Amino acid sequence: MQVQRQAVTVENAGAMPRHFVFVLLDKFSLLSFASALDSLRIANRMADKQLYTWTLSGEGGDSISCSAGTEFKLDRDLDELQRDDVVLICGGVDVQAATTKRILNWLRREARRGLRIGGLCTAAYTLAKAGLLDNKRATIHWENSDSFIEEFDEVELTKAVFQIDGSRMTTAGGTSSIDLMLKLIADDFGEDLANAVADQMIYSSIRTDQDTQRLSTPTRIGVRHPKLSQVILMMEKNIEEPISPSILAKEVGMSTRQLERLFRRYLSRSPKRYYMELRLHKARNLLMQTDMSVINVALACGFASPSHFSKCYRAHYNTTPYRERGAQSGRLSV
Repeated sequence: MQVQRQAVTVENAGAMPRHFVFVLLDKFSLLSFASALDSLRIANRMADKQLYTWTLSGEGGDSISCSAGTEFKLDRDLDELQRDDVVLICGGVDVQAATTKRILNWLRREARRGLRIGGLCTAAYTLAKAGLLDNKRATIHWENSDSFIEEFDEVELTKAVFQIDGSRMTTAGGTSSIDLMLKLIADDFGEDLANAVADQMIYSSIRTDQDTQRLSTPTRIGVRHPKLSQVILMMEKNIEEPISPSILAKEVGMSTRQLERLFRRYLSRSPKRYYMELRLHKARNLLMQTDMSVINVALACGFASPSHFSKCYRAHYNTTPYRERGAQSGRLSV
């Protein structure tokens, strides 16, 4: 059945179509890519006008597979682009291996020419590796934040669903691509068109760069006690140099015994045990997602000696950090 639809009135309707170049990295996230691309397609449909065009690019210019294994035919190699083109690098699993020397050199060249460049999902790593995020705000999927922070201390990493800083754009992955594209569509052609696109996608809650990609730990685990929430947040911010339970208790105006009781009541473990689990979780992320030595991982997570780190790690994960590194080396989740 043909549905009669009235085109949405858009601002700047006479402007030339804006061209996006999607650079697909090996094992890219299909959800992040498709969310961005379909936002542009729907914008054209709702305006009944070609506001956006796009091409698929990648190393070699032939074909490339997403993380789900589906193969995509590319339109072009890493060629020189037009100055008005917008580049979106699409990352996914094992972005470190997918970030090749040729891609980095190409990115730096296009950045010097003044192009707007964004990274979807884990591709913030690629932009940072190329030096394009130095002294800028950026975001990345929460699962990759620990390793990103360790490697790129010159980048101000946020927990936002997407981040725009000057000519650089990054998203946290998944459906956050939609939020970024709706923002760009609104900037280019008005809020009415962006809202119409969201309606077509049954996307009822448009997020901004002020929205975080993940609930805070206290909210996620159902802790509603304000002082306990404060302590958990302090623990999360002080992994490298852990704070003793007595000082944590004093900071929120209670005794160490009261703090112990709160942790037992709400989390069924002691403050010391909970803090240890936070540190070990970060350690596991770093072992799986970075090339940091086991010794440096231990230091980054507040362990003074590798032997103590190894003992605690084995007790919690039933394997050693060295075996974990061997089994999981190079793996990067999305």
